[in-house]
Amino acid sequence: MQALGRHLLAELKGCEAARLSDLPLVQEAMLQAARVSGATVVTQSFHHFAPLGISGVVVVAESHLAIHTWPEHNFAALDYFTCGKTVEPLLAIEYLRAALGAEEVSLREILRGEL
Repeated sequence: MQALGRHLLAELKGCEAARLSDLPLVQEAMLQAARVSGATVVTQSFHHFAPLGISGVVVVAESHLAIHTWPEHNFAALDYFTCGKTVEPLLAIEYLRAALGAEEVSLREILRGEL
């Protein structure tokens, strides 16, 4: 079956809390994850909540990569939507697993725009 895009929803559990609260680390990890997957970065926006947590999005030419962190629960939620055939979103998820020190990843994939 063909689709216009792939939408990956990932839950990273057992992450290192300090990494999940480190805005420069999360921001750079997200940008690098997009690049590693073959995406073209267009822009980015990140916000650090007080006292804990980060939300951010990297807009890529092929769609977007988003993160929401809960350091107090050692948890991060990722959302990577890609269009076309040039990006491999699983590479980004694996990169972020390592960068955030996740012990476990659960993943769901949804085909978008099924033709």
